[in-house]
Amino acid sequence: MARQSGFKIMRRLIVELKPLTKFMMMTIILGVLGFLAAISIATFAAIAIVDVLGQGIGINFTTAIKLMIICALIRGPLRYGEQLCGHYIAFKILAILRDKVFTVLRRLAPAKLESKEKGNLVSLITADIELLEVFYAHTVAPISIALLTNSIITAVLYWIHPLFGGIALLFFILVGLIIPYFSSKFAKEDGSQYREAFGKANSYLLDSLRGLKEILIFKNGSIRAGYINTTSEELNQKQAKLKFHEGVIRGTADLSIMMAIITFLVVGSNLALSNEISLGSMIIAIVIIASSFGPVVALSNLSNNLLQTFASAQRLFDLLDEEPEVEEIPGRVALDHLDIEYDRVSFSYQGREEVLKDISISIPQGDKIAVVGESGTGKSTFVKLLMRFWDSNEGEIILGGKNIKRMPTNTLRDNQVLMSQDTYLFSGTIADNIRMGDLEATNEAIIEAAKKASLHDFIMTLPQKYETKIGELGANFSSGEKQRIGLARAFLHKGNLLILDEPTSNLDTLNEKQILLALKENMEAKTIILITHRKSSASICRKTYKIENKNLVKT
Repeated sequence: MARQSGFKIMRRLIVELKPLTKFMMMTIILGVLGFLAAISIATFAAIAIVDVLGQGIGINFTTAIKLMIICALIRGPLRYGEQLCGHYIAFKILAILRDKVFTVLRRLAPAKLESKEKGNLVSLITADIELLEVFYAHTVAPISIALLTNSIITAVLYWIHPLFGGIALLFFILVGLIIPYFSSKFAKEDGSQYREAFGKANSYLLDSLRGLKEILIFKNGSIRAGYINTTSEELNQKQAKLKFHEGVIRGTADLSIMMAIITFLVVGSNLALSNEISLGSMIIAIVIIASSFGPVVALSNLSNNLLQTFASAQRLFDLLDEEPEVEEIPGRVALDHLDIEYDRVSFSYQGREEVLKDISISIPQGDKIAVVGESGTGKSTFVKLLMRFWDSNEGEIILGGKNIKRMPTNTLRDNQVLMSQDTYLFSGTIADNIRMGDLEATNEAIIEAAKKASLHDFIMTLPQKYETKIGELGANFSSGEKQRIGLARAFLHKGNLLILDEPTSNLDTLNEKQILLALKENMEAKTIILITHRKSSASICRKTYKIENKNLVKT
């Protein structure tokens, strides 16, 4: 997608703040009062000193000291309140953005997510969104605080002498806007490259961790480790560029502040010598300008972090703006029957030749068919179209007398159950994983489903039985045990159309026999579409088809 400008990204990020406008206003007010209190501490100290020197401006020494103490006491609570409100906004927004991302991922799945690196997505959901905290907690409010605070300071200095007000305004703009704006233009690409490289490094590391067993078996560890080291060095080099840029900004900002103080000293001396202002007013003006750069320096220091923040926001908005291959249809309708009909269905993946062409078949409710053939012929695609993971390019698929392209997605999911060759186990208990088939299922229903899947006896041998914790990715369970958990989920689901996509391809003969027997004994009333390349698996079906020359042929 086209790269968006920093201002456009900032505008989109600010739009997300709409539900929290009141908290943002509170943050800004507390921030302005806090900075004014901090500046006033030094200012009232200067007023006290000039009063001792006999150059007072109407506030005596005692009053100035009391006011300085009051400002010092309220500075802490004001700063605390600002930070509390700012971080509440930031973390609330991060929760909202994560919710939006997961909603979009669900909408894009599975078609649009198959081509995306999982590590990169994990990096986006965690690190990239987390980095937006810099914008919401340390950018939006500071910009407003700097504008208001330094406008007030400019007005005060203008009141002392118009020349002071004009000079202060120029240096405030220089430090808070011009320096960070122009310097960030030179390093904008570096920020984007760093976030992209970080995402790719995360993806490679996650891939390596998942395939650690294979890496050890095939002695590929040194190559993987070498690539990770190379990637880390590249990340360090990219980060070094950003740190160099940060140093240049801070150095330039500090130099500008020193120039502002020297300018005030020179101009103030001339004004005092010409009796346009008093010596006391000159001292107070210099103290005010020296202590008032805090808000704009905060903006200047932000620019380096904003490079990465805007790069992260760009990646986030690219995902949020992505259009799904299949639009979900809201609502839910009842189906009178589950007869299936493919009417001259053709399909091809984007940028590839046709996988299926002109397929027509009728599958009455309760029928059991097997689709066999070599890998890559389109067997899985045949059922993925029925589940509406993709939409067919031509023709129609009818379920229960209704075109699935116009059928509510919930209705489709209510009536279909998928058991694939790789059963994914979530971190949690065995009971939790079986309950994925029906989140409202009772413990009794879970046990009954496990019995049907020939899993109950195995579970009862475990120390914690159904409350046994499953390790990450189900590493503690064999392929057969994972598949039986997947089968228990299918038994628990209330859908009457069971789609089996190579359910026994990773199993030995004994496990295959147990799963096929469980299916045959417990699925008599359901429609079954079985995708397999094993003749033994196809034996539980009444009809067998194969995909030949992109079409479906009965064998």
